[in-house]
Amino acid sequence: MTPTLTTPHTAAPAPELAPREQEALRHIAAGRTYLQTARHMGLSKHTVDAYLRRIRAKLNVNSTAEMTRMAIALGL
Repeated sequence: MTPTLTTPHTAAPAPELAPREQEALRHIAAGRTYLQTARHMGLSKHTVDAYLRRIRAKLNVNSTAEMTRMAIALGL
């Protein structure tokens, strides 16, 4: 039996983040807390939490560290 060759994994295009999601991601990547981000953006902490849950789902990440890495990769 011969091994099967697979094609190299190509990176999927980055999902579109809404402008407010991008702004929230920038704040979190800069080291701000959810509360600091909310105050700076004029939102409730719960709204920021909702934005970041959507970002995690869109980017398929699970932690703040991964979100920060993705923010850098996306140039935010």
